[in-house]
Amino acid sequence: MNEDRNAAGLTTDLTDLRLLHLADSALPIGALAHSFGLESLAAAGLLTTNNLDEFLRGWLAENGILDAVFCREAFRIPMTGISQAREQWAELNALLSARKPARESRVGSLTLGRNFLFTAMAVAELPLLREILAMPESASNLRRTGAHYSLAFGIVAGVLRFDEHRAVLTFLHQSVAGMISACQRLLPLGQTEAARILWNLKPLITEAAERSAACGCQAVYSFAPLLEWGGMEHPALSTRLFIS
Repeated sequence: MNEDRNAAGLTTDLTDLRLLHLADSALPIGALAHSFGLESLAAAGLLTTNNLDEFLRGWLAENGILDAVFCREAFRIPMTGISQAREQWAELNALLSARKPARESRVGSLTLGRNFLFTAMAVAELPLLREILAMPESASNLRRTGAHYSLAFGIVAGVLRFDEHRAVLTFLHQSVAGMISACQRLLPLGQTEAARILWNLKPLITEAAERSAACGCQAVYSFAPLLEWGGMEHPALSTRLFIS
């Protein structure tokens, strides 16, 4: 009996560690090079240390739930047949692209998604994922297809049979942490204050993850015109720290 419990515990521990690994900011996918419009907002004085907490709360209520819903939908793709899975994958990427009007943010999401899939397939044996994406071992044709980051994270988590809710929750937490990290390079935001903001946002992260379970990709929407404006204005900045 103890051996059974130990084996189950070891399996759970290993799964959790692998999920944390895939959500680690040190994963070599280029996430640190993107601000997704935050740089433009900071340059215009619209994003400051005083309103950062409020801004991130709004992001979770709009963009966060949007990405969480699509992450969940992608998580479920491996449960279908290969032919249907391929159709769903293409449809989800098209739907999410349509909901990201700012070109830089849209391209940034696609770039991170492709990089994430490359990295995941390099560190783990994922034959089912390769079959769904109709990819050879080189994975070269993925460069010509869409792969949004939230969808890439979701489908990898599904193939690896992680817990769906835990995967979505981890993705959201990593996304918020990444935005705060970007703000530390854009604003006079110290490490302690950054840690405090992320700590206080955790209840809202769990709430966003829970709300995403009650909404489908056809019904979900996001209204974040300021952030989209920031993404569209980013190419016009005289100096830039980030790609997006």
